[in-house]
Amino acid sequence: MLPDPLTPQPLGRPSGTGPTTARLGPLRVVTAGGHPTPAPWTARLIAQGDDRCLVVLLLLDGVADVEQDGRETRLRPGGIVLCDSARPSRITFHQPSRTASLVLPRQLAGLRETDLRRLTATPVGADTPLGSLLPPLLARLADTAAACPPDTGEALARSVVDLLTVLIEDRRAGAAAAEPTAAQAWLPRIRAHIDRHLTDPELSPEAIAAAHQISVRYLHRLFQAEGTTVGRWTQRRRLQECRRELARRDAADRTVAAVARRWGFTNATHFSRVFRAAYGMSPGEWRDSVLPKPATAAPAGDGREVPRAAAA
Repeated sequence: MLPDPLTPQPLGRPSGTGPTTARLGPLRVVTAGGHPTPAPWTARLIAQGDDRCLVVLLLLDGVADVEQDGRETRLRPGGIVLCDSARPSRITFHQPSRTASLVLPRQLAGLRETDLRRLTATPVGADTPLGSLLPPLLARLADTAAACPPDTGEALARSVVDLLTVLIEDRRAGAAAAEPTAAQAWLPRIRAHIDRHLTDPELSPEAIAAAHQISVRYLHRLFQAEGTTVGRWTQRRRLQECRRELARRDAADRTVAAVARRWGFTNATHFSRVFRAAYGMSPGEWRDSVLPKPATAAPAGDGREVPRAAAA
């Protein structure tokens, strides 16, 4: 059984007041605040129990994770996602937050079921038409919708639906042309990000997830599907770079500890332990096995030592 959509606990401003709903013809503009609570919101809760709606959710303040159809994205202020009230969803707040949501009947958007499933719970980038136009539009509607006369609201609703239809169609076409799975879409970008930041000792799952506007839980799920973890992947890439640098002649004057620090290892003992576990020898042993040994001096006839090449 769904929670009462007017209950101020799961749906309430940080001050404790309930959500406000204003109508624009067939559309509803719902503004509300959320507290970090054990019970997450759902798209159906925002749609006030109607399971035939598309919810366009804008986060005005705070941080929230939105999950639907096997995807999860982290929203920060100005972030937008689309949700379907007909299927399970989770909206979890990590701090006091405010949202503005546009709720419209699904048929108005002209989306097929398969198309809608491609669009839910994916971040709408600020550099896209949808991401640049919708935040100020929704924020303005949240402030003014309640004061619109009925005729003005109907006309405004038609314009908003036309705009959404164009923008969603553009996003649908892009999603249809993308890789067949979410993992195939995310993992190359995340791995490239990790490679660019290997030298940063502060690189962490939290930092990686934040950089891609996804939740830490979804980040771990992506790497779990590959049979590893984001931490193990990062460590393996750092070890590979350390191993490569230790084998370079131009790095022979750097200590093992300096090489480890350069690639994000903050503890030399830990680095030596994981290096040996990965390659079966210590970092120093690896360097000795691949770098050429200095030439051994040979005694000269007068008792002085000269290099072997000169003695020959």
